[in-house]
Amino acid sequence: MTFINTDILCCPLDQLPLRQQGNGMGCENGHRFDIARQGYINLLSAGDKRSKDPGDGGDMVVARREFLEGGHYEPIADKLAELVTPLLADVPVIVDAGCGEGYYLEYLVQQIASCSRAEPTVVGFDISKWAVQAATRRLPATWMVASNRNIPIADHCVDLLLSLFGFPAYDSFLRVLKPSGVLLLASAGPRHLLELREVIYPTVKISESRELQQAQAGGFSLVETITLQYTTAPLSQGKIGQLLGMTPHLFRASRDGKERAALLDNFSVSVDVHFHLLR
Repeated sequence: MTFINTDILCCPLDQLPLRQQGNGMGCENGHRFDIARQGYINLLSAGDKRSKDPGDGGDMVVARREFLEGGHYEPIADKLAELVTPLLADVPVIVDAGCGEGYYLEYLVQQIASCSRAEPTVVGFDISKWAVQAATRRLPATWMVASNRNIPIADHCVDLLLSLFGFPAYDSFLRVLKPSGVLLLASAGPRHLLELREVIYPTVKISESRELQQAQAGGFSLVETITLQYTTAPLSQGKIGQLLGMTPHLFRASRDGKERAALLDNFSVSVDVHFHLLR
């Protein structure tokens, strides 16, 4: 996949504009970053890493891709497209912060194309290099390894910023969004995967996410909240394993809890997602 350059990128070390230099990109201060053969650029500075290999590992990325390809979360992608497509300007800049392996961004771009909209500038980044490598195979876009805390994008140039089940950094989001820009924040509701959680944990606390309150405290105003709830079709033992493998529950559950989950078959789970449109 060929890397798609855009003039909104900036150096993660000094925030100066990045310009293509051969098979890499660099700024005026001499900082240079190679473009990987898969078609992405790694702009994650050493100061933004909390481990040697941050973010989702390769196994988690594979599990997520295989589960999503089964269509079990397609209603989430449908709702995402329904909410944001009417908001887009003629030639928008769309950034997916914490893009994972690119499933939702690919779906959204396809829906925009089907509505005969002008082709947008599309940027996706994730702190996991394994996720970004997988995303490059989904669609042409500007793909980066980067952190929400230090987004390598120029100030006030983004029309639509997606933060889907990720780790928002509201100071950074405010910096890159246009004054008229929109943040779409998606988070798990209190009943999300409840049946699976009841299997893997001794007790389950049903509580609302605090992400909306945190976003408002971070300088955003709520436009609208939409809740999507449904129950999946019965999932096979393999699909349950993929679902568990793509979530933080894989690391939080005890060995006994994971062993109980491994026995599940023909098992449906609740999906509960809150979409917050913010400006």
